Amino acid sequence: MNKINGYEIKPGANLKGANLRYANLYRANLEGANLVGADLEGANLEGAYLKRANLKGAYLKGAYLKGADLVRANLEGANLEGADLRDANLYCADLQGADLEGVNLAGANLEGANLEGVNLEDACLEGANLVGADLEGATLDGAYLYRANLVGANLKGTILEKKEETPQDITSLSQKVKELEEELEKYKAFYQKVTNVKL
Repeated sequence: MNKINGYEIKPGANLKGANLRYANLYRANLEGANLVGADLEGANLEGAYLKRANLKGAYLKGAYLKGADLVRANLEGANLEGADLRDANLYCADLQGADLEGVNLAGANLEGANLEGVNLEDACLEGANLVGADLEGATLDGAYLYRANLVGANLKGTILEKKEETPQDITSLSQKVKELEEELEKYKAFYQKVTNVKL
């Protein structure tokens, strides 16, 4: 029997409101567990198996969830501010209304996830899979979306204001400048031909 802070850690466990702050839950099997309102601040959940777990309203600020399996997990209204979710699998997970400010979701799978109304301000979504995700009304101000896949995603009402240029933006801008310079040269040549005035 695996117990942490007096709580039994096992698939389907009832951990509603449990205090698991900074607990080491490395690769723990909590499939289908009830973690509603649980305090998991700073907890180590690397590689943890949380498939279909109920984490509604859970406090996961600064938690380490790299590579965690959160397929179809309920994270509605959860606080994941500053959490590390690199390469995590959040396929069809429900994150509606969650706070994901500053979260690291680089390489994460969010295909079909419900991200309606989430706060992703300053989040890193580099290389994340957001195919078919629902981002309606989400805040992406300052989010890093380089190489993120947003094919088929619902971006209705999304707030997207990048604070800094990504490599992709710089490439696009350079291309635009080049096009404008070429256009200017054409106008110069035309003007010179018509007026015989060398520019």
